[in-house]
Order: sequence, then C-alpha cells, then structure tokens
Amino acid sequence: QVQLVESGGGSVQAGGSLRLSCAASGDTYSNPYMAWFRQATGKKREGVAIIDTDGSTTYGNSVKGRFTISKDNAQNTLYLQMNSLKPEDTAMYYCAADRGQWLLLPEYKYWGQGTQVTVSS
Repeated sequence: QVQLVESGGGSVQAGGSLRLSCAASGDTYSNPYMAWFRQATGKKREGVAIIDTDGSTTYGNSVKGRFTISKDNAQNTLYLQMNSLKPEDTAMYYCAADRGQWLLLPEYKYWGQGTQVTVSS
C-alpha cells in the first residue's frame, strides 16, 4: 500500500508559477514509478509528467518547456514546478504511483486526493 498526499495548489494569474508537492508513504520501495496527472471539469484525466527510476522524465505535449517534475528520494516526495501558467492549466492535479511503468496512461494503482490549481486570465 502507498499513501499519497498532494499540496501546493492554489489560485494564480496567467504567467505565474506554482510548485506542487506529493508526499508518499508506505511501500514506496516496491512502487517506485510516479507521475502527475490532471483533470479539468468535464474532461478526461490527462498525463502531465512522469519520472522513471533512473530520473528520466517524460512530459505531456501541453506542458513541455513549462513544467518540471522532480523527486526527492530521501524524503519520498514528488514535485511539479509549474511556470508560465495558462488558464487552460486549470484542473485538479493528482500524483500517482505504481510498481509498473504506465507512462502517461492513467493506469497507476495508487492515487492521491488531488490539489486544485486555478489560473485566471
């Protein structure tokens, strides 16, 4: 079992920045693959970024060049630095974890409760 708790969401104007955190606890050793997803009202859950066990990263096309995923293994914390935010980035943001690599597919076993990001124009 893995528990995930996101934080850092909020309201920001377009062009601003936010940093999301996801604190992981439990059997994180067996579930090392982690990712960020988001879901806007009325839309499907969208993969934002993943980080592999070797530290390599993959981003969704809509956030490339603006968002950065990172992980502090000692603290079991996943981060998402979001810069140059746009109104279309408004969504509930979730972190996810699994023992397998699902890339940007929403097939991960463990999910946090989400943190809301709202970007105004």
